[in-house]
Amino acid sequence: MTYSGVVRVGGPADVHELTDLMISKVAVGPMDNNSYLLRCRATGEQLLIDAANEAPTLLRLVGDDSIASVVTTHRHGDHWQALAEVVAATGARTYAGARDAEGIPVPTDVPVEDGDVIRVGRVELTARHLVGHTPGSIALVYDDPHGPPHLFTGDCLFPGGVGNTRDDPAAFVRLIGDVETKLFAVLPDETWVYPGHGKDTTLGAERPHLPEWHARGW
Repeated sequence: MTYSGVVRVGGPADVHELTDLMISKVAVGPMDNNSYLLRCRATGEQLLIDAANEAPTLLRLVGDDSIASVVTTHRHGDHWQALAEVVAATGARTYAGARDAEGIPVPTDVPVEDGDVIRVGRVELTARHLVGHTPGSIALVYDDPHGPPHLFTGDCLFPGGVGNTRDDPAAFVRLIGDVETKLFAVLPDETWVYPGHGKDTTLGAERPHLPEWHARGW
C-alpha cells in the first residue's frame, strides 16, 4: 500500500517502508499530534519520535519488541504528555535538545546538540538545532543511502510555513533563518518532511514559498 502520510486521531498508523527503515506515523489527540515509530529493518531496534499523548495507542504501535529510545523534538507539553508512561513501560533512553531539556518534566538521558547523531539500529539520524519556536527544538535528518532524505521537523516546519513564533519578530527571523540554512540550503527538493502535526510535505513543495513567508513574517 502506498504511503500517504494522512492519519487521523483514532485511526490506524500509516507506514512508510524504506529499504533500511520503516516509519510508522500515528495521530493522537487532543491536539492532533503526530508520533513516529522508526524501526531499523536490519536489527529490529525501534525509536519513537514524540510520545505526544495516548500512551496506550503508542505502546500498541511499539508492540512486543519495545523501543530503545524516545526523542522529544521540543519542550511544548503537547509533545510529551505520554513520555513518562512510555518510558516507564519500555525503559527507553530519552533524547531532547539540550536547551529544551529543562522544560520537559521527564529527565533527558541524552541532551542533543546540533549535528549530534542518534542511532536506531544501523540507521543514523542527524539532529539539527532550530531556534525560534522554542530555544532547543531539534529536527532529525535521515540521509537515506537508497533514496532522498527524510526529515522530522517537530513544530519548526509545516506545509505552508515555519512554526509558531507568537508574533515575536526576532524569533521568526531566527527560526526561518535556521530552517533555510540548516534544512533548505543543504537538503534536496525531494526531501520528505514529517511534521509534528498534520500532513507531510517535501522541501521542494515548500521552497518556492520562502519569499512569501519572509514577507508576511510568519
